[in-house]
Amino acid sequence: MKKALIAIILISVAGLFGVFLLFRENVPQAPDTVLINDAVITAMQNDDITESMHFLSGQLNQIFEDMDNARRSRDRNLQIFLYIIIGVFALTGVLLYLHYQHSVIKPFRKLQSFARHIAAGNFDVPLDMDKSNMFGAFTESFDLMRDELKRARETERKTEQSKKELVASLSHDIKTPVASIKAVTELMLLTAANAKEVRQLEIIGAKAEQINSLITNIFHATLEELQALNVTPAELESTAIPDLISIADYEGRVTPFSIPNCIVLADTLRLGQVFDNIISNSYKYAKTDIEIKSFFDEKYLVIEIIDFGKGVQADELPLILNKFYRGKDTETKSGYGLGLFISNYFLEKMSGKLLCQNLPDGFAVSIMLRLA
Repeated sequence: MKKALIAIILISVAGLFGVFLLFRENVPQAPDTVLINDAVITAMQNDDITESMHFLSGQLNQIFEDMDNARRSRDRNLQIFLYIIIGVFALTGVLLYLHYQHSVIKPFRKLQSFARHIAAGNFDVPLDMDKSNMFGAFTESFDLMRDELKRARETERKTEQSKKELVASLSHDIKTPVASIKAVTELMLLTAANAKEVRQLEIIGAKAEQINSLITNIFHATLEELQALNVTPAELESTAIPDLISIADYEGRVTPFSIPNCIVLADTLRLGQVFDNIISNSYKYAKTDIEIKSFFDEKYLVIEIIDFGKGVQADELPLILNKFYRGKDTETKSGYGLGLFISNYFLEKMSGKLLCQNLPDGFAVSIMLRLA
């Protein structure tokens, strides 16, 4: 910026000096007294007084006319000189303004746009550097800050992801011995010698089930970013669905049912989790037999899972698919309100749907699988 100011000042000084040199020769001179004296002497030497007066008057008029012309030329040149000065200063002002816009305003606007991107969490937009202006060093520092923030955000994301994966892995590993405890407890119940042993074994089984439910909830809560739960839909024969339901129905409350033969789009693992979540909810809240109906509805295979409990309050029905939502009458039940939310997420990723409705004598959850 200093170089630009110096250049503008030198241009202004050079222009003014050039104007001075151009007009300095046109400065009017004082009347020449020698010429006036010569005219007076010549007039006095003439015997004809009238002629002498005319001659003297003509000489004086000519001298004064020359002086008046010189004055007018001086005034005209002075006006031109002033116009040039005004023009030079106006041009200097315009150049200073353009230089100010380029060197100050434009960099500040870039910094303003850059700050908006940073505030929005977008660290991929670099800040253009122009080391020739006075903000070049600041620009480079801000861009280095952007790189550091981007690296810090990525490191934080990876750390958080690693933590979630660790918790999910530990949850999965813990579920295996808990399942073994449940299985051994069920076998011991078959050979229990007295009522006291039966009661103790039932308590062990109940506590193992409670631990299993808590671990499942921890697993789901850890993976709030459901992108970590991969869903890979593929063609699946409907004959595999009864096996998935049977695995989820570990209490044997599902009454006999049939599924029409067809091919649907589904992820077998995730569909099994959907059945497990829905049937587990029925166990927990309804504690009744479970009826399953299936039929075709346009492009979907619909599987209705129906229990005969009291259902859900009408004002809560639109909310039960929301993450972490639990009804008012579930306060005494363990859980985090993730089962239906995750089931709905899985089905949407499989191009399906999940619908819930109250029935006159129970509650129904409809699993809609897209036909292949």
